[in-house]
Amino acid sequence: MELRLLPSTRCLFDEPVQLKVAGLRSRQVVTIKATSTDEREVVFGSSATYRADDGGEVDLNRDPSLNGSYVGVQPMGLLQSLKADTLHKYFFKNKALKPHVVKFSVHEQEADGRILAEETNERFLMGDGVSRDPIKEGNIRGVLFTPPGEGPFPAVLDLGTFMSEKRACLLANKGFLVLTIAVFSDRQNMKEIHLDPFKEAVDFLRHHPKVGPAGSKGVGIISRSKGTDIALSLAAFVPGVEALVWINGTSASVGTPLYYKKQQILSPLMFDFSKVITTKSGANLIKYATDDPLEEKNKGSLVPIERAKSQFLFVAAEDDLNWDSKDYMDEMVERLKRCGKENFETVFYPGAGHLLEPPYGPFCSSALHGMLSFSVVWGGEPRAHAAAEIHLWKKIQEFFRTHLSCDAAQAKANL
Repeated sequence: MELRLLPSTRCLFDEPVQLKVAGLRSRQVVTIKATSTDEREVVFGSSATYRADDGGEVDLNRDPSLNGSYVGVQPMGLLQSLKADTLHKYFFKNKALKPHVVKFSVHEQEADGRILAEETNERFLMGDGVSRDPIKEGNIRGVLFTPPGEGPFPAVLDLGTFMSEKRACLLANKGFLVLTIAVFSDRQNMKEIHLDPFKEAVDFLRHHPKVGPAGSKGVGIISRSKGTDIALSLAAFVPGVEALVWINGTSASVGTPLYYKKQQILSPLMFDFSKVITTKSGANLIKYATDDPLEEKNKGSLVPIERAKSQFLFVAAEDDLNWDSKDYMDEMVERLKRCGKENFETVFYPGAGHLLEPPYGPFCSSALHGMLSFSVVWGGEPRAHAAAEIHLWKKIQEFFRTHLSCDAAQAKANL
């Protein structure tokens, strides 16, 4: 009996592996299980039942799961369907230095379900030669990931609602110099936001010696959720933002006023908590609780993106249950068109939910909201969401390569 992970048991987090089982009886039915523990010591698991072919082999790239955590042919289904025993748990894998470790095991269907074979998959976030440097400079508190080599590299600011290194270091593996920072360093600092520290981060990247001659290169920004209104504001008010990826976000400053150079530049778009709906699972639906930014009283919260010189990639998921990202995206597109602008492209993902992340991580349908004191539903149908993440991850890289100054990185990649 043999369980193989191809091409290797060690890979990058955003790379697929092929699971193959050999040495079974002809047409034998087995259960394949996966388990993994996140950074908060929460155990996640998944399982799927397969029938071997006439030669006693199971190939997850070819064969359908008969039942379990998912059904049908889903080559990475065991990873994407990992769940905790308790409801509303998000798989925390936000630190770059330790791999995402997944243990796979093959079990007999009959008797006591004894283990027939085991294998461990180490899924690394940092590739060979990528450096990780904590940054504490001025008001910047973040982590910088630098690809191997002398550069110059295209620079990207990864702007998360809370701190995470995952997406940033995975982008660095692809040849981008990436600084990741958070909108909120903790839950105490949520009453007002100042744009100035984020401008410092943009300037830090523009003047980095591995990006290019001081100040001459523009940077990219990638953000999702609350980070998107800060990203849009940087594009509108701060020079040097060349390309911006907006994922399932808003067009207004939600929840907090925004200040720049000691002046309030955007008023807050508020929530009406009476419009929060509690679902059967106990998680809350908050999509309809945000006020309408187009109402006259709220227009001071809209980010004036028509001022921006950057290129935009707007990404909206059909089943985003955090807020109505598709409507926000459509409103921004219409506003840009009215101004005669064509500096944008859009991507819409049917069946996907709010938490669009780098591919092959566990799908999360509901979890504790980082800014609120209760669990919320994020939305998404698992299979469609997983497919969206794979497509989007490639799209993000193509977008930044197209619009950032990265001739050296492209030449190197082509060798």
